[in-house]
Amino acid sequence: MTGSLQQTLLTSLLINPGQPLAAKQLYCELWGENPPLTVENSLQAHVYRLRRTLQKLAGPTRTAPELLTRSSGYALDLRADEIDTEIFRDLASRARQHMRREPERAYRMFGEALSLWRGEPLQGVAQGPMCQSTALALAEEHLAVVEDTLWLGMQFADLGHTISELKRMSAIHPWRERLTEMLMLALYRAGRQAEAVEAYNNARLRLVNELGLEPSVKLRRLLQSILNQDPALDVGGLVSGAIS
Repeated sequence: MTGSLQQTLLTSLLINPGQPLAAKQLYCELWGENPPLTVENSLQAHVYRLRRTLQKLAGPTRTAPELLTRSSGYALDLRADEIDTEIFRDLASRARQHMRREPERAYRMFGEALSLWRGEPLQGVAQGPMCQSTALALAEEHLAVVEDTLWLGMQFADLGHTISELKRMSAIHPWRERLTEMLMLALYRAGRQAEAVEAYNNARLRLVNELGLEPSVKLRRLLQSILNQDPALDVGGLVSGAIS
């Protein structure tokens, strides 16, 4: 239990590098609605242990990041560019700036951002309200980058591999219409028009049967374009479609 609380304390501080977190906020993250009777002393003890752990991990030749005590709480003395999540966000943001004019560069940067990931965000950390909301936000940001990478992958990567990955992601996230849109388009560009129509019909069936909804106007228009073999669906229209 102590190790789990140490992980939660460290994670809470890493989410807000350099910014002090109020003791009451840390109480909530570590113990939720059931703090110990001596909660203030317990937090101080965990802070002390975490300082020792950080120094031990740094070793004798490196300086551990300082866990600072402030009047408003505690802060971990780190810059944002020393945290993987912030590096990921910076890479994703810069990649999107290059999607229109330098799509190959954007594709490489998205790949670099995704290479930072190791499993689910904040895996194994107790889910206090701040950690939980951060984990959900990171999962959404990760999925958006995966979608952008697959979109560009239809132009710069092996189309067969991209189609396989789109099928896998569509099965995991059946309500993401953008994944369905990309799968339909990739299948069409691979000369598999019937499968592209089937992908639409399967998505529509799920929406109607499980949510009582019809596909979006955008998805229905894509279906008509596929049926009409619209030349605008060729690779030349890829990047502008990714931005819209």
